Amino acid sequence: MSAPLQGVVAILRGITPAEVLAVGHALRAGGIRIIEVPLNSPEPFDSIARLAREFGGDLLIGAGTVLAVADVDRVADAGGRLLLAPNLDAAVVKQGRARGLLTMPGVATPSEGFRALAAGADALKLFPAEMLGPSVLKAWRAVFPPETPMFSVGGIGEHNLAAFKAAGASGVGTGSSLYSPGTAPAELTRRARALVERWSM
Repeated sequence: MSAPLQGVVAILRGITPAEVLAVGHALRAGGIRIIEVPLNSPEPFDSIARLAREFGGDLLIGAGTVLAVADVDRVADAGGRLLLAPNLDAAVVKQGRARGLLTMPGVATPSEGFRALAAGADALKLFPAEMLGPSVLKAWRAVFPPETPMFSVGGIGEHNLAAFKAAGASGVGTGSSLYSPGTAPAELTRRARALVERWSM
């Protein structure tokens, strides 16, 4: 990815292949540029493949809740370019790197964060953000390499996004406050635009 890894990540937990393209178009219209399909969604690799074919040159399409090395290969084969996880598994990170994917493991302590970087992680996912609030993020920024991308994920919405950005977040991941199965495309675009505009302030 030529542009910096930053901004709002749309987490599409529960998405189905049948609705994924309509959702993708709605999110792109609202300014979203990074989309994550969690692997505990129905037929996630099909959804990732459809998104990658439709938007691969325009959006960064990836997988979330990547817990096994075998799934890294399935994501890569489907055309995904980004791996996210709620945990740190060095083997998953290393396989992601080997397949040329951007990797963002979940970390909850500085020790995990530094281990993630040592394993080759491209970015850190501070999860859950409800526990690792802006004050924690600000403290981490004082000790980690300044160029380290850090994303706050978990409980992020329009009401608190700005506080995490002010504390030093490179981006945020937002799920239920943006998308839930069955949300109308026009409403998705409205929500996405509101989040992106708040991030850009």
